Amino acid sequence: MLHRSLLPLGLIALLGLAPACQRAAAPAATVTSTASPLPPAAAPVTARQAMVVSAHPEATRIGLVVLRRGGNAYDAAIAVQFALAVSLPAAGNIGGGGFVVYRGADGAVGALDFRETAPAKASRDMYLDQQGNVVPDRSTLGHLAAGVPGTVAGMWALHQKLGKLPWRELVQPAVELAAKGLALTPREAEGLNGTTFITTEVQTGSRYERTDVSPTLHAEVKVPEFGTLPNAYVRPGRPWQPGDTIRHRFLAATLGRIRDQGRAGFYQGETAKLLLAEMQRGHGLISQQDLDQYQPRWREPVRGRYRQYEVISMPPPSSGGVALLQLLQMLEPYDLRKLGWHSADAVHLITEAERRVYADRATYLGDPDFGRVPVAQLLAPDYLKQRMAGVTPASGATPSAQVAAGAGLPGYESDQTTHYSIVDAAGNAVSCTTTLNGAYGSKVVVAGAGFLLNNEMDDFSAKPGVPNSYGVTGGTANAIQPGKRMLSSMTPTIITEKGQLRLVVGTPGGSTIITSVLQATLNVLDYGQDPQQAVAAPRLHHQWLPDYIDVEAGALAPAAEAELTRRGYKLNPRGRWGRIDAIERLPDGTLRGGADPRGDDTAAGY
Repeated sequence: MLHRSLLPLGLIALLGLAPACQRAAAPAATVTSTASPLPPAAAPVTARQAMVVSAHPEATRIGLVVLRRGGNAYDAAIAVQFALAVSLPAAGNIGGGGFVVYRGADGAVGALDFRETAPAKASRDMYLDQQGNVVPDRSTLGHLAAGVPGTVAGMWALHQKLGKLPWRELVQPAVELAAKGLALTPREAEGLNGTTFITTEVQTGSRYERTDVSPTLHAEVKVPEFGTLPNAYVRPGRPWQPGDTIRHRFLAATLGRIRDQGRAGFYQGETAKLLLAEMQRGHGLISQQDLDQYQPRWREPVRGRYRQYEVISMPPPSSGGVALLQLLQMLEPYDLRKLGWHSADAVHLITEAERRVYADRATYLGDPDFGRVPVAQLLAPDYLKQRMAGVTPASGATPSAQVAAGAGLPGYESDQTTHYSIVDAAGNAVSCTTTLNGAYGSKVVVAGAGFLLNNEMDDFSAKPGVPNSYGVTGGTANAIQPGKRMLSSMTPTIITEKGQLRLVVGTPGGSTIITSVLQATLNVLDYGQDPQQAVAAPRLHHQWLPDYIDVEAGALAPAAEAELTRRGYKLNPRGRWGRIDAIERLPDGTLRGGADPRGDDTAAGY
């Protein structure tokens, strides 16, 4: 059945899923007296055969329909991806990119990289002024911030290799959703009202006029005499309200071309023409050559052990898999369950591991197609042991100023994302994280095509040592080069135990993705939480620089806060982050889904 805090009862009845699923009781996690009490969470959704967990109820519904029709997990992933491009414009996309990690029922594993690339006209210093300083907003807002999109090519490649149902059947639900429209959730209405879009008003004549507007100010923009290509995200006259229907006429047409023509329906023909016209109007860099030459990459996942589990995750150009394996192996010598969930001792150990891993990330990780990334050395047991030398459960904080990347390794040579987890009846599993980067990407809507462009160029290091919009510092390994993939924190992950699927997990959240996936994993494997508890639990985050622990409300008990402060940690209270979607498989084959209550995330199964 579906699980979402705002799910209308009528939708549950319409889907008719209740008889096929049941809710399990939510056991309390084991914690010690020095730990923060775990806030109550809803029970996980359970199912016997298959499950989808995504960031929007419509996308989850569509994925489940595909599975019920005999599609496999890869088919469902494709359908969910295109549905999210309609239902979750802040992050779901056809104008962005992402990563897939999969594990087949036969145990075969793989990783698909459909990350965006820098256009051929991109240059190392393109976001710097004449004095060599980073120009604010140049890498995050507008046409110049967009990398070459990879999502459609990625989904096409996934279908060509692993799909079962016809491509048309997987894209058609998104076409219908865009044309029919859907009701806005309170979160999405708030997001649209709070965003200033860069929209292009196109005259019916030959002149073009670009206007920067916000939804609530759109009525003040005067284009009285001319017909225009409107922006579906901008509502003239008044703000969006929860329950309002948003229809995507131009996006529906674009998705129809993708449905009928496959990859060519995006990278060639009418859609490509509209995209290139948008680039010309806004002085962007993407060319037809960039679209023609874009290729997703099949890669070998990074794999490692944590206690009795095998962890399968995304390799570079994502930093996520390497960083997650580093963290887990650094923490394996410690009995975290005995120390207690979010106890001062456990938080201290996790934070010290995180600050060292993020220092390594800034120095060594980048696109492996453009230089050497020392993955094996970064994951070597002796190296990780050396990195944690001197750290004990009772020791104090190590200032980040005293922590650099590990020495002796070869150098690199020349928050809006979304995630979905799927397991089908045969046992195939997909973990996919996909993104526009910031919320609504670059805020550029391609006129006449109806989709938003990413602002992934900000994930490059515009200047070594200068943090990006997520506060993450990078180096020359992640410098801008034409055709290069920018470094990512996305961490789609699959975990097995004794050769059987155990956990499928991932999340959005920019630089917090890695630590959020780590905490959800520890919550299930070490602290015995069910997946709904694990994704709902308040979180902590440290990323080396800036040198403080981000703390969600309720994440630390007063005693733990006091002890961490005494040890020298600076605590930074902040709003909630991430939307983890997870599926756990129990030894008897039962599937349990956890949908993050921070969003409109939804779990469903049968």
